[in-house]
Order: sequence, then structure tokens, then C-alpha cells
Amino acid sequence: MTDPSSYGLRGLVVDYGGVLTNSLGDAMRGWVDETGVDHDEFGALMREWLLEGAAESPAHALERGELTDAEFSVALAARLRRSDGTALPADGLLRSMMAGFVPNSSPMVAVVLAARTRGIRTALLSNSWGLDYDRTGWDELFDAVVISGEEGLRKPEPAIYRLAADRLGLAPAECVFVDDLAPNVRGAAQVGMVGVHYVDHDRAVAELEELLGLALGGPGDRAG
Repeated sequence: MTDPSSYGLRGLVVDYGGVLTNSLGDAMRGWVDETGVDHDEFGALMREWLLEGAAESPAHALERGELTDAEFSVALAARLRRSDGTALPADGLLRSMMAGFVPNSSPMVAVVLAARTRGIRTALLSNSWGLDYDRTGWDELFDAVVISGEEGLRKPEPAIYRLAADRLGLAPAECVFVDDLAPNVRGAAQVGMVGVHYVDHDRAVAELEELLGLALGGPGDRAG
């Protein structure tokens, strides 16, 4: 392994949904199928509300904690219809959308734990869609937790990355950041973090092992 001092990286900051859970695509496809929402309509709305350069939206306000779950559910229900043209009930809509995420189901959980046990400081940095996280095991996994709705900041705003690094007692340039969404990875890079786009698990682990100079393991527990 490369000497980690050659990169100066001492912190690992990771996203939640799609990195430590099942994929965003799987969770959302399951919800769309279950509710009967029109796939194209849902995709267009998420692009309108979330894509890089999108205008300020209810999704951004939710992630900063400026909208309650109930308020966001009303806004979402107002924009979506089932494929048969009928309306969705707003009550519990956000909760049902998030129910498809399976906590701690990704092999990245073991990778984060391996990094921490090998002396890397670790943090969770998540844009929250509701604050109903299953936080089981977080004390073992993380030295710091930054949830957007609890901080009034959201990725890819520069301040939230700096906050995560500060809570680790590190400079941003001493941290590597892992996220499944490219705009969030670019946001981290803009404040000096090293970004890893989590698309393929084995490739991401190989990048982290190279950057941190450690054997971290993968689905087959390469670290032993």
C-alpha cells in the first residue's frame, strides 16, 4: 500500500443514502412502483428540484430543515400523480418514500469500520430527507455526524463540508469524501477534499485503499 503520508489524508467522510444503504435508484424505483406514480413525471420533478444548477426548491428547503416532513409531503403530493391520474395522499408521503432505504445494508459499512479501526477519523455527512435515521452502530462507525437538516446547510454548499472536517479536527485537504451523487463529490473537491464517486463498490474501495494507504476490504473482506 502507498504510504498515506504521501497524500496527507487522515479523515474519511461518507454519505448515507446510496453509500451505506442500498442504492438510491433501487429505493426510488421500489417506491414509484408501489405507489403507482408515473416514472417519467417523478424523474422530471427530481431533476427540476435537485439537479446541479436547479432553482431553490422544496427539496433544498427540506434538506436544510427549513420545511417539516409534513410540509414537504404536501409540496410533493401537489406535483405528482399516479399513472391513472389520481392524486397521492400527502399524509406520510415522505416517510413512505424513504422506507425503501435499507440501513447498514452496503458493504461500505465494513469499509468505514475498517478505516476507523486503522486510525482514520471518520464522519457521516448526509443530506436529510426527514430525520428518521436508524442510528444503530453509529458510535462504532463515526467520530462525527453531520446531518443537513440539523445544521441548516446542505451538500454541495461549501460550509457543510468544512463543518464535517472541523468536527473531525482536520482540514478539508486532509479528508477524502465518498458520495454516490457527482455534484456532491464536486462540492467536496471545491473545498479541498479528495472526492470519490461511489458508483462501483470495488472500484471505490480500491481508490480509498490507494488514497489512505490501508487495506480496507470489500465484499470478500480483502483486508482479512
